[in-house]
Amino acid sequence: MNGGLEPQTPPDSPSMDAGVGKPPRHHLTSIRHCASSARIAAAAAAASPPDYGLDLGTLSLISPTDVRTGFLPVFRSGSCAEIGPKSYMEDEHVCVDNLIEHLGGRAAGIPAPGAFYGVFDGHGGTDAACFVRKNLLKFIVEDMHFPTNVEKAIRGAFLKADYALADSHSLDNNSGTTALMALIFGRTLFVANAGDCRAVLGKRGRAVELSRDHKPTCKSEKIIIEKLGGTVFDGYLNGQLAVARALGDWHMKGPKGSISPLSAEPELQEIVLSEEDEFLIIGCDGLWDVMTSQCAVSIVRKELMQHNNPEKCSGELVQEALKRDSCDNLTVVVICFSSNPPPQIEIPRSRVRRSISLEGLHLLRGALDRFDRATTTNSLQLIQYSCVPLCLRKENPSSVNPFKASTSIDAKTL
Repeated sequence: MNGGLEPQTPPDSPSMDAGVGKPPRHHLTSIRHCASSARIAAAAAAASPPDYGLDLGTLSLISPTDVRTGFLPVFRSGSCAEIGPKSYMEDEHVCVDNLIEHLGGRAAGIPAPGAFYGVFDGHGGTDAACFVRKNLLKFIVEDMHFPTNVEKAIRGAFLKADYALADSHSLDNNSGTTALMALIFGRTLFVANAGDCRAVLGKRGRAVELSRDHKPTCKSEKIIIEKLGGTVFDGYLNGQLAVARALGDWHMKGPKGSISPLSAEPELQEIVLSEEDEFLIIGCDGLWDVMTSQCAVSIVRKELMQHNNPEKCSGELVQEALKRDSCDNLTVVVICFSSNPPPQIEIPRSRVRRSISLEGLHLLRGALDRFDRATTTNSLQLIQYSCVPLCLRKENPSSVNPFKASTSIDAKTL
């Protein structure tokens, strides 16, 4: 889906039982963990924990070469969403390729070009996912810290959306959703994630994960869950939910302001895009349950080189996931940062030359000569032995068998 169009929520979508989560899976990589000081303080108040080594800042992937380059991205995207083998669709997503045009009068002070993308994997019904899809960008732009401090604005928007779900009388309190969004201003990319959706950057054919899967089985998540009074049973938070962070699910969180092991706080990353950054893939766990990040990047890059269509690439990933028996809803968004297809990767020829000393060369030739002479001698002896009549071989085998007295070649002499 291109431009500022938003997907429509299927009418009368049946709700999933709130106690049913999704099967846990292991995350592929871990990155530095971001958690609010309030959440860590709450954990410390519950008990006196050891030093978790948690990073309370934002991970920035900015290199000096990125800053010097004059690269300016061009945004174009495509999406694909499939119900998969389930009988209901709970995923939502949004694609805004031109943020300035989309916001209109509210775009004052926003660097151009700008874009916004999101994937929201709902559970317990579609209410939470649909609400967050419609309002998250609005909450970011309306935040008092926007656009001077985008990180604070994003964090505030996630928590505001979470509280709005608690205050709503028209939305199901049993409904919840993960949230993964990408916000781009010029060359600066912000990725925020709460849940098990994933963002993967395609960097000249190499997969770079920009988010971490928030699973209850993740060590850092499990520590906080248990310090805040929760449990992890069979990979599920309190035996009910297969994610450690989510918006909504107020039947599990309790009253607003109370300490809860289920957090809506996002984990953020900020990077500066360069020419090597070709595209971004954001998708729900229905894709990543059956496909590695590198596999997805390889598929998208190959397809872009053929037809340069991000929407077709999204469809290819979804179809490949279905072939691999994904058991969940599937939603994928592919965002390209250039109007041109990815270039052919040229593998440089190795400049390493193997050399051997003159002394070593003489030793090798000598060993080969000895081996050749021994082989020739054995061959002549075999011919001589074959000419001896069979009756003589039986009468006096030791005297006519030349191999009895021959010296075998010792491998150590070579």
